[in-house]
Amino acid sequence: MIIGIKDAAKLIGIFIISCCAVFVCTLFLNFNLDIVSIKAALTAGPMTMFYDAQVSTGKVISAISGGCLLITSIVMLFFYIKHYTDAHGKELGILKALGYSDMKIAKGFWVFGSSIFLGTAVGFSTSFMLMPTFYEVMNEDHILPRISVHFHPILAVCLVVLPTILFSMLSVLYAKHKVKRPALGLMQGTSTLKTKKRRYKVKDRDRSFLWELRHSIVRSRISLAFFIGFASFCYSAMTQMSSSMKDIASEMFAIIVIVIGTILACTTLFLAITTVVSANTKTIAMMRSMGYPLSQCSSAILGGYRPIAYIGVILGTVYQYVLLKTMISAVYRDIQNVPEYHFDYQAMWISVVSFVIIYETIMYCYSIKIVNVPIKEIMTE
Repeated sequence: MIIGIKDAAKLIGIFIISCCAVFVCTLFLNFNLDIVSIKAALTAGPMTMFYDAQVSTGKVISAISGGCLLITSIVMLFFYIKHYTDAHGKELGILKALGYSDMKIAKGFWVFGSSIFLGTAVGFSTSFMLMPTFYEVMNEDHILPRISVHFHPILAVCLVVLPTILFSMLSVLYAKHKVKRPALGLMQGTSTLKTKKRRYKVKDRDRSFLWELRHSIVRSRISLAFFIGFASFCYSAMTQMSSSMKDIASEMFAIIVIVIGTILACTTLFLAITTVVSANTKTIAMMRSMGYPLSQCSSAILGGYRPIAYIGVILGTVYQYVLLKTMISAVYRDIQNVPEYHFDYQAMWISVVSFVIIYETIMYCYSIKIVNVPIKEIMTE
């Protein structure tokens, strides 16, 4: 199997997500491993309570951020493999016709795991550049003795090597599942899987063509709906959380949170919407040739994802409140002078309004791009 430069470039989403996940996890887990060296020198009281709070914070943040981004990376990996097998069905079908087994073809998909290796390696190494400053901020009140930065090989294995092996194995197994079709079916782009026929109710038949087209596009690519919802979720949660982190943690941590959240949101949203437009170029061309205006073309292709994006904003708002409230009440309950956390309505409105502006601007830009779809070239395919 040969993966071109364009195919490899599409893995940038997995690269960025894995890089951000490992970057955050390395900072906190490395700090937890280094802080163990001073545990024997601690005295009972505020020092011990602060020590336990710091360790618990690292575990909670690493588990939540790492787990959430791990699931997203797996979903994105499966999406890319499915997209590749659909786009290169003819080549894969020819290989099967020549006698190649499913496993032999699927073995080539281990390359998709390389994006995980690059992302985790960059995130792991980059974290050490910020780590001395991060250690100082975590102990800025000097409650604990000075903590030195050390390299822990076990973290490199757990955060770089094992994820690469895991994702390479998942790539091969999922690719084997996707190519497990007759050679002719691959070349024709058909599937042997049985699909449940949708039953239309009377009220469904009365709905307009544009309504049905808009919802069918969303249903046909559920993974893209997940990515758009995840993008809005990340932006909402991270921007609101960063505002609270200035009082609860530190300004540096707030900056890390908002930068990572914005990068994840913009990357995921860009990849998802680009894929939606690219996958529906023929539909757009047909609608334009039939006289549908730009507004209706845009509404049919992109409008179905708008409610999902705004639901993601709501879920992100709830998530950051529950997370911070839990951390304050459970992790820092025995620490003195920790401010009580209250819901920040100002941060919520800033996050919501800014997301609406950004999202609608992106949608408008892609609506303009829809106008440039070459009708003549597509109609002659």
